[in-house]
Amino acid sequence: MDNFDREEYFSNRELSWLLFNERVLEEARDKENPLLERVKFLSITASNLDEFFMVRVASLIDMVNVGYHKADPSGMRPDQQLTAISEKAHQMINQQYTTYNRMLKKLLNEHGIHILEPAELSQKQLDFIDHYFNREVYPVLTPLAVDSSRPFPLILNKSINIAAFIHKKDSTAAHREFVTVQVPNVLPRVVKLPDQEGHTSFILLENIIRRHLSQLFVGYELDEAACYRVIRDMDLEVDEEDTEDLLKEIEKQLRLRERGNVIHLDVEAGISDRLVAKLFERLAVSAENVYRVNGPIDLTFLSKLAGQIKEPGELVYPSHRPYVHYDLLERSIFDAMREGDIFLHHPYESFDPVIELIRQASRDRQVLAIKMTLYRVSGNSPIIKYLEKAAENGKQVTVLVELKARFDEENNINWAQKLEKTGCHVIYGLVGLKTHCKMALVVRRETDGIKRYMHFGTGNYNDITAHFYTDMGLLTCNEQMGVDASNVFNMLSGYSEPPYFHKLVMAPLWLRDSLMDLIETEIKNAQAGRPAFIRAKMNALSDEEMIKALYRASAAGVTIQLLIRGICCLRTGIPGISDRIEVHSIVGRYLEHSRIYLFGNGGETRVFLASADLMPRNLNRRVELMFPIENEQIKTRIIDIFDLMMRDNVKTRILGSNHHYEKPDRRGKTPFNVQEYLAEQAEQRTLRREHAIHDTRTFTPIKSHTTELFSSDTDES
Repeated sequence: MDNFDREEYFSNRELSWLLFNERVLEEARDKENPLLERVKFLSITASNLDEFFMVRVASLIDMVNVGYHKADPSGMRPDQQLTAISEKAHQMINQQYTTYNRMLKKLLNEHGIHILEPAELSQKQLDFIDHYFNREVYPVLTPLAVDSSRPFPLILNKSINIAAFIHKKDSTAAHREFVTVQVPNVLPRVVKLPDQEGHTSFILLENIIRRHLSQLFVGYELDEAACYRVIRDMDLEVDEEDTEDLLKEIEKQLRLRERGNVIHLDVEAGISDRLVAKLFERLAVSAENVYRVNGPIDLTFLSKLAGQIKEPGELVYPSHRPYVHYDLLERSIFDAMREGDIFLHHPYESFDPVIELIRQASRDRQVLAIKMTLYRVSGNSPIIKYLEKAAENGKQVTVLVELKARFDEENNINWAQKLEKTGCHVIYGLVGLKTHCKMALVVRRETDGIKRYMHFGTGNYNDITAHFYTDMGLLTCNEQMGVDASNVFNMLSGYSEPPYFHKLVMAPLWLRDSLMDLIETEIKNAQAGRPAFIRAKMNALSDEEMIKALYRASAAGVTIQLLIRGICCLRTGIPGISDRIEVHSIVGRYLEHSRIYLFGNGGETRVFLASADLMPRNLNRRVELMFPIENEQIKTRIIDIFDLMMRDNVKTRILGSNHHYEKPDRRGKTPFNVQEYLAEQAEQRTLRREHAIHDTRTFTPIKSHTTELFSSDTDES
């Protein structure tokens, strides 16, 4: 029998992530997408790649530097991974700039949207940028010389900089001096130029500065100037065991992070070898990590540009109205939850009920306590506001703020300090673990005793990202789930270790084993000749043991359908190993973020939602929750949603046995975009409800006994 752990059965995690970013880049190249949405997709690919370098590539470089040579499940050592990543990343960046130069910039021009160089400006526009430079930019700039008395300055992570050679006017050009100027990040990088009829024009801030560079070095001639940008190792290294104050330690590490090693250097394609050599020397970056780009450095500016287009019309996606559960907003949400579990599907359904739960709890005199986990929240979060109000109103408020949420550390530190000042109990989780579960618990005194009301979700309590992340949530007052939820918070805030939970499945304690047991049940059902299937949706699949378990299930005859947005280290189409496994990836208008786990269970399908992907970090090093769906209507709805996602043939790519993702063959088939379908369905529900309310408020004579009487839409589970 095969042991399922051969190297050829696995794909490398990092190369699989690059394949995901390629799928995002395909959306930037897709002519079916509105132009400004394509521009945003290109910006997203650039932002994604930056984070990949700052974290994943940085980690591999650290491994090589300390002599770690162990291969991953696909058989690649860290140094081999870095070589392969460099090759793929160079190809991807070249394709990004080809997309920008040959496709999107031309199309923007055709629609009267121009990104101009100084040489392309009219006299009126030149006058404008001259005035803008003198008034707004010049006072902020700090030109920096580099010589024996002035060391090379700290170049901030991801900042745009201009490197130049200059020489004194009365000396020869052979005596060059090196200087550098940071493009200030306190000013907008995309500067809108005075309108010309029918045209909207922009110029980048670095090009305004470059035009006026000689003003910064009076008495010198400019020989050459080129933009560059560094990316640093931005992974935090926090020793939680030995630190007395985690918040202060992370604040310290955030300051040190800005001085992390340079692992990536972007330079403009036209830069001279001599100027590059100077940057090499000063930044200590290796040649394979230098990227010459044919266009503006750092394409993330494109999102800001797209946001400045007034009345974009057909250049952006048509707006969709989410379905609003008004029955939860217009009466006691606690009454509604007592009537039965409530399912929420964002962004197709409004996030407002989640906010409303906390709002009502903050004011309700019968509410004794509110407990929440916060991983990422928005900059002006209404949930934070209501938690503060609850504390002011005398409620016992306990908030777990995850300080180690990557790149949200500073934001979360600010929230933690703000909440503490208003009287909330703020905790930072368990030593060595990130708390990634999404859970809210409201404890209420009622006539028949204490009752618990919960929200469990697959995504963050972020009212902004809830507009474009697909996530699922459950509002419930299930008694056993309530006991489990209290135990989770007791574990997080104290030293409590309950021996078991009734309903919730928690990582790192039981989630791995529970999933293994569920998979094993499907294997036994298949071996006994009973129908057996596993259907799962997640952001990433990289855990070696989970992949081997899925291979074992497939080999035993279990049918497996996986919806995986990003990383997938499992390989499909291996004869006798994974030929019963199908992997789809949906990349579209909304970011697929929900986690769904369905198991056939001999005909009694078990349905779970979770905060966790199937990655080692989620199963081993994070506090995660998987929660069962037991309401039959909600179970059916989640299964139907999964079916619809598997039907998508517009935004889906299917993983082939060659480990390439291909769009499905649509010949003879009706195009089906699941995200647009679900958005339209939600909008129709909203319209039906509005019409029903309008009809109940209008006096209409009954013409005959056969007249149908319409009531409001009740499909709100």
